[in-house]
Amino acid sequence: MTARHVSILLFLLFLGPAAEGTATVYRVGPARPYQTLQQVTGLLNPGDTVLVDGDAVYPGGVVFRRAGSPAARIVVAGVPVNGRRPVIEGGTDGVTFRTDAPFTGPGADHYTLQGFEIRNATFRGVFHQANDLHLRDLVVHHCPHGILGADQGSGSLLLEYSEVHSCGSGTTYHQVYVATDEVHQPGSVFRMQFCWLHDGTGGNNVKSRAERNEISYNWIEGGMYHELELIGPDGGDGGNARLKREDSDVVGNVLWKRVKPPGDTEYFSVVRLGGDGTGESHGRYRFVNNTILAGSRAVFRLFDSLESVEMHNNVLHRIDGSGVLVKRTVEALWTTGVEVIAGKNNWVQTGSTQVPAQWTGTVTGPDPGFVSLAGNDLVPASGSPLLNAGTGAPQSPPGFPFPSPLFPPAMHPPVRLLLPAGSAAARPPAGVLDVGAFERPAPSSAPGGVRLPDAPRLGQNYPNPFNPSTRIPFEVAEGGRVRVSVYNLAGQEVARLMDGHVAPGVHTLVWEAGAAPAGVYAVRLETAGVVRVRRIVLLR
Repeated sequence: MTARHVSILLFLLFLGPAAEGTATVYRVGPARPYQTLQQVTGLLNPGDTVLVDGDAVYPGGVVFRRAGSPAARIVVAGVPVNGRRPVIEGGTDGVTFRTDAPFTGPGADHYTLQGFEIRNATFRGVFHQANDLHLRDLVVHHCPHGILGADQGSGSLLLEYSEVHSCGSGTTYHQVYVATDEVHQPGSVFRMQFCWLHDGTGGNNVKSRAERNEISYNWIEGGMYHELELIGPDGGDGGNARLKREDSDVVGNVLWKRVKPPGDTEYFSVVRLGGDGTGESHGRYRFVNNTILAGSRAVFRLFDSLESVEMHNNVLHRIDGSGVLVKRTVEALWTTGVEVIAGKNNWVQTGSTQVPAQWTGTVTGPDPGFVSLAGNDLVPASGSPLLNAGTGAPQSPPGFPFPSPLFPPAMHPPVRLLLPAGSAAARPPAGVLDVGAFERPAPSSAPGGVRLPDAPRLGQNYPNPFNPSTRIPFEVAEGGRVRVSVYNLAGQEVARLMDGHVAPGVHTLVWEAGAAPAGVYAVRLETAGVVRVRRIVLLR
């Protein structure tokens, strides 16, 4: 094997868990060796893959208990057929990742579930009671709880590139409701990114009791109560409410209060922080570069015990033009006994009330100047007061630094749609940050004003897995020579898709796999001394 082949193989190994020597691929489908997911759950070992044919409906009540490993995840992936993903229908819970009592594990840890529609469970669409679970490219709908995490046995959860809608019931069932077990899975994180949540039928859009929340680059709208409720545990702390401090970093989201609760004449608050009367966080909260469209009640409802809140570069707007109620603090119980708030360079609608006195650099005006509010285009228009008005140095309240903050925002949220996995748009650097979740692109010399990245970007192919062809997007900021090739796991080049000069902008290549055998391949892009690699999966 040449040095070049060794280098490429190292890239492949870095991309993700390569199948172990004994790893198995299980095929599930109406004409496959297994017809239901229930038939394979007891067979799985680290590194195994389950591929489920689309354009078919499978029974819910699927329970995973066997563990993967950090280096060899178990992947359960839907494979589109006739353009349709597989559907998991019904059951008390559609899909469960289980850790049994006494929750010392291992349970169904280190799984990836992707590419499914999950609907009509009678309790929970997805039940999370394990560690290191990745939920990707899912559509979950018409379940009382869309995605729910257990108080005990649950660890870190990544939810990305997914759509959740038409879930929730009353005040205690929610579209997304997660927790982490601070006794058995300390240090766990709930990370949610590039998702679209909408049209909740009860409860909150996102309710979390996790030890740490990282909510970034999502479009969240139409919750019956709060769009976000970030609070403390009521069971996963082993009865010690001060076992951990629960912190939340909320960056680059659209939070839109569209719905009034049944029987209520007013819209609900956009977010509630601290507690809900059952579990207090005593935590630190950070909101940066969000676009928040409020109703008639507060944007920030501070409730029960919390330590600090900071808000920077956010847009706070109320569509009817009457001004925003920025914060409600009458229910707050500050851990230090005094209010701890900081903020820089927020844009707030004229006529707003309860604007924190601690904020600096606040910009006010009657209209934030979106391209089209009616058309859901919240990018700042030319001449908008949001342009170049953000701070590049947001600061926590003195004595209350936020741990490991995300800054600057690097991506844009989806605009009311389910994005293909890996296809989120980079937030283009354009000098001083704009205020809000979207950055207006700097003028470009590229044809048609294409929004360009600051470095080469190799997007996720779609569909993935695929048969027999797949589309591979890439972006370059500067014209020049670009080479794009496909390699197998032995580091051998099996296809050269491009080797020549291209103009700046966004391009798409198609790989027709021909007679290439099924398996894992890598797409490698090289330009101007920069290399980008992505793993793709060919099915037969």
